[in-house]
Amino acid sequence: MTGNLKSARDRAFESSERPSKIGKSECSGDEGGAEEESQQPRESGVVSRPMNQNPRAQRYLVAIEYIGTRFSGSQKQPNCRTVVGVLEEAFHKFIGQPVSVFCSSRTDAGVHALSNVCHVDVERISKRKPGEVLAPHEPLVVRRAVNHFLQKSEGDISVIDVQCVPADFHARYRACERTYFYRLFSGPEPLSTFEKERAWHVTDELKLVSMQEACKVLVGEHDFSSFRASGCQANSPIRTLDELNVSEVVSSPYFPSMVERRVESTNEVTDLGFGMRKKHRCLVVTARARSFLYHQTASWCS
Repeated sequence: MTGNLKSARDRAFESSERPSKIGKSECSGDEGGAEEESQQPRESGVVSRPMNQNPRAQRYLVAIEYIGTRFSGSQKQPNCRTVVGVLEEAFHKFIGQPVSVFCSSRTDAGVHALSNVCHVDVERISKRKPGEVLAPHEPLVVRRAVNHFLQKSEGDISVIDVQCVPADFHARYRACERTYFYRLFSGPEPLSTFEKERAWHVTDELKLVSMQEACKVLVGEHDFSSFRASGCQANSPIRTLDELNVSEVVSSPYFPSMVERRVESTNEVTDLGFGMRKKHRCLVVTARARSFLYHQTASWCS
């Protein structure tokens, strides 16, 4: 999924056993369960990456949200439905030519995104006069058109924001920080059908205060070797964790009546009546950093 392009605290949290994520880009202002991101050197705020090879194309920064359940991750793979693959197909239908989409962060299968950002180069060619290059599309036009084709697919991915960026902007290497959220449901009751694949159910009682104290130990710059997966290819295990905390939030999408809210406010545990589900405690683990090691955050919640 931060002082980001789209604030997570203004949105509903959506996670599976892997995290939701938000990527923040410098323009405004990880693999599922944690992401390995290269921290490239910068000079005067410009990352040394190849510029847009087509000077007639406009580079757009695109923010997307998606439910990762039916995706085999974000990166394009042969014979698999992926976030990048579906997004490139929608752009192709929109402009009539193939494009390449570059995401700020990669996510594994099952990982949802509240706001993953990516960039894409679009050359607007006249349909009446092939070969004639027209002025770039306005960002709002791009957003509406691409969403039109995305919704004709499974409807589990949409573009939430678009803006023009310079030709040397790179969504991945100009990312300032990334934030992951894990929702943990604590309680013996079976998980709600509405929460399956969007939360991790822990039948034991979780101790919030102890978890909050443990999080403080990991904040800051540390060697996270013991937390990364064996397949991690990062050059260094040193990472700086800007935020790691646990908080308790509203447990489910169930909307109580005024009477039920009064009962809850007095902490009374009573018979809720036939057909009424007993609620779980819902804890959200928030991890925020510029970059993560492969599966770094997933190990904290396992």
